[in-house]
Amino acid sequence: MSLSSGSSGNCYYIEAGRKAILIDSGIPVRTIQKNLRENGLSFDKVMGLLITHDHTDHIRSAGSIGELYHIPVYATKAVHGGMERNYGMSKKLTNASRRYIERDVTIQIPGTFFSVTPFMVPHDSTDNVGYYIEIGEEGEVPVKFCVVTDCGFVTEDIKYYLSKADHVVIESNHDLDMLMNGPYPIYLKKRVRGEGGHLSNLECSQLIRSIYHDSLKHVFLCHLSHENNTPDIAYRLAEKTLTELGARIGVDGVVLSVLMRNQPSLVYVFDNGTPFPENGQLTINF
Repeated sequence: MSLSSGSSGNCYYIEAGRKAILIDSGIPVRTIQKNLRENGLSFDKVMGLLITHDHTDHIRSAGSIGELYHIPVYATKAVHGGMERNYGMSKKLTNASRRYIERDVTIQIPGTFFSVTPFMVPHDSTDNVGYYIEIGEEGEVPVKFCVVTDCGFVTEDIKYYLSKADHVVIESNHDLDMLMNGPYPIYLKKRVRGEGGHLSNLECSQLIRSIYHDSLKHVFLCHLSHENNTPDIAYRLAEKTLTELGARIGVDGVVLSVLMRNQPSLVYVFDNGTPFPENGQLTINF
């Protein structure tokens, strides 16, 4: 479940075997708890918080989650340093709740079925990683999940990890024409388009094309810009790309979903078949 995805805040929840993890915590803890509770999920199951990078929209409540709820917070050494310096995260982490991770080194979240590998994603933060996650008990065929957000440009590492996953979350931040003709000042347009910025809809679709494989089950589009994109534009371009690749979109093919900025997504249930949202809908209404 995505609780929020965009520059106002980012947070994703994944549950397996009655244990769960969060990826990023850029919204208040009470909002996280409320949204989970309203969808039949539980904050009490969270065994770890994975941080992608140290911008406020990804870490706002990380200190509270680590210190008040005693949930380990996983990040690279550089990201932990950036979090310490970021005034947007008012409560700071102590050594008791910090957990250090390294790029391309796989860890097992204690007490869970989550095997996590962080990898480098270029962005203008202190550091930034994506996460490739295999979920399942030993001996089972794992559910393979990967998230790439706040990405300035696509690397071979990004392609490698996304192409291994059956369920992927990929940034589709902006429509280039809307950005260049929109209200942003020139310096900010350059930042968004630069190597430390964000992927456009077109770049996202090109990435989908490069990592597509027959077992791909779900594509989530994340971190859409409010000013420079619309869910419909992002969805239609990704849909066109998948169709050109021969993918069937829907119940018997690839499920394509847009993750919204300020509202939680549906709850999606993953297995080794096609993922279905619990209420039976196949795409987010927007």
